[in-house]
Amino acid sequence: MAGTLRDILDAAARGAFPPADGGTTVVRQHDRRDAGVLAFTAHSVVFTDEDPEWVHETLDSLDCDALAATMNPRFLAAFMARTGRSTDTIDVMNVGTRLTGEPPVALKEVADPDHPRVVSARKRRDDVRVWSADGGVLVLGRGIGGRWEAAVEVDEKVRHRGLGRSLATAARHLVPDGHVWAQVAAGNARSARAFQAAGYRPVGAEALLIAR
Repeated sequence: MAGTLRDILDAAARGAFPPADGGTTVVRQHDRRDAGVLAFTAHSVVFTDEDPEWVHETLDSLDCDALAATMNPRFLAAFMARTGRSTDTIDVMNVGTRLTGEPPVALKEVADPDHPRVVSARKRRDDVRVWSADGGVLVLGRGIGGRWEAAVEVDEKVRHRGLGRSLATAARHLVPDGHVWAQVAAGNARSARAFQAAGYRPVGAEALLIAR
């Protein structure tokens, strides 16, 4: 399988996935900020500027299921030690297609570049925009491979009213082109339900390695 990280992500968003052959593809990082692992069905993609031979040799040395090797804690620990990076968690990757028309919830864009949510989002994304709603926040920006990524936050006092789903849907209206991605921690069932209810499809898992 050939192509850049962005090519692989764009294809997956369209439903064209890497071959389910048990293999691992190594591609260059899109930029210095982001390295990591994407796991699709029976095929993984490691995006790094490290030597591909090191990646394959390290994976081959693990005594574990080959299909799960790239997400094995021992490989991720070796990857972090090699690159001097850290990771927070393994996320489920979800993707939704852009929608036309107006978002289903009233939003006000946060114009203050020093707003804490804007500052936080810019550590992991470019071209960040943030909107506030009554009881929630929507963040949109370019993340790994330059793809559009969405994140939502809902205040505890207004949970179970469908706001998370509405904000996730709003991201599909606000993304300027193509698709929008959302990464959800595997144990965050509430957020997973909100994005799936908003029409996002789970397509794989992701471990993002962050520069310290």
